[in-house]
Amino acid sequence: MNPQLNKILKWSVENSAAPVASADGSAAPPRSTSTLDPEVLASLFGGPSEADLMKDSMSAILSTDPEMTMEARMIAFDNFEQLIENLDNANLMEPLKLWQPLISLLSSDEADLRMMAAWCIGTAVQNNEKSQKMLFGEGGIPPLVDLAINEKETREVRRKAVYALSSGLRNYQEAMNEFVDDMKDKGQKNYGIVDAADMDAVDGIINYLREQASKSA
Repeated sequence: MNPQLNKILKWSVENSAAPVASADGSAAPPRSTSTLDPEVLASLFGGPSEADLMKDSMSAILSTDPEMTMEARMIAFDNFEQLIENLDNANLMEPLKLWQPLISLLSSDEADLRMMAAWCIGTAVQNNEKSQKMLFGEGGIPPLVDLAINEKETREVRRKAVYALSSGLRNYQEAMNEFVDDMKDKGQKNYGIVDAADMDAVDGIINYLREQASKSA
């Protein structure tokens, strides 16, 4: 049998089973719903998978079609952010090759797109070592630093960049080392050696950046 059909059949059986009576005659709690990957759900119920939706959202954001308004791009970005709140979807960004396009949007001419890019990065890497590794490996730390320290940048862009750095640096030493070096190279505060697992030290850095960001318009 086709493996996908087998998964669908198994899912159908497990989720249509009647509750079993317990010894005292009362109904036992319903069986918990099995998780099924998005591709199987797509084949079961029709429609695009969440991976397809992620790719389509990014295509809409990057589109050069004159009919693709900024409002439409922001809706697509909002959809993308909601999708990658799911850890599995965030980890799909690597095989779908969505990291580099997302990071490139940190340099967009549109402040709203820069803000959303930083926001999505923060969402993707939060408590997610695999995505932290991708952010670091794809060169995402320096452009986030640029946004966070730029006094001419909007407050919301700076704050979202700080959020992304907060999520990206915690417990990931390579990213922290690059951040410290980049801050020093750009004439910012020299933090010396910072332990990425020291939450008090990380909080101190993030709070400082957040205070600086609040000074922007």
